[in-house]
Amino acid sequence: MAPTLSDIIQILDTLAPPFLAEEWDNCGLQLGDPAWPVTKIWVALDPTLPVVEAACDQKVDLLITHHPLIFKPLKSIEFHTPLGAVLNLATRQNLAIFAAHTNLDSAAGGLNDMLARRIGLKDLKPLVAGKEIRRYQYDNYPAISQEHRPGIGRVGYLGTAMDLKSFARMIKRKMGLKRIKFAGDPHLEIKKAAVCAGSGSSLLANFFASGAEAYISGDMRYHDARDVEAA
Repeated sequence: MAPTLSDIIQILDTLAPPFLAEEWDNCGLQLGDPAWPVTKIWVALDPTLPVVEAACDQKVDLLITHHPLIFKPLKSIEFHTPLGAVLNLATRQNLAIFAAHTNLDSAAGGLNDMLARRIGLKDLKPLVAGKEIRRYQYDNYPAISQEHRPGIGRVGYLGTAMDLKSFARMIKRKMGLKRIKFAGDPHLEIKKAAVCAGSGSSLLANFFASGAEAYISGDMRYHDARDVEAA
């Protein structure tokens, strides 16, 4: 007997507890019936129409994405719009869509932990402390430990100090990137670094206060990069 969507959601919520999500976020089940059977799962960054079309073509039961399909409350659903077309197609094909976003960013072992470890940072701590976690929440979510409280971003130390230019090249190589952008003195010595998967501009103040010399993020606004240079 195939597991149900409810069974899969229970596993996902254990790995990335929904209460870790930011207040503005909309994580969790975006579309579907918890009673639906699930035998085939796809994972994607975004639930775009081409991704959903391909998933339906391949008879996928559940599409797990990082970015939510629905961010803001809907006032109407018009099938000629990109969102409406996704909702229409997924509903007709019984494709469930689930999002693990900022809760997966914050979770112990989540995206920020994976990014920091891939780069080679050690002795990791959250860049921004997570929400207060009560005893019953630890009991309900065994993936969380008292020693590793979740939170947004990570700060850690390099095994060997290096200059910023070498650090950028190392990240480019370890992440398999074609190109990388950095702002700052190429000769600046890096011993401690902070990371934030996705857009990290909102955490600049936390980076400045962390004592880290470098900040790795998915994107940065122009003036924020200039502030980093000035600091």
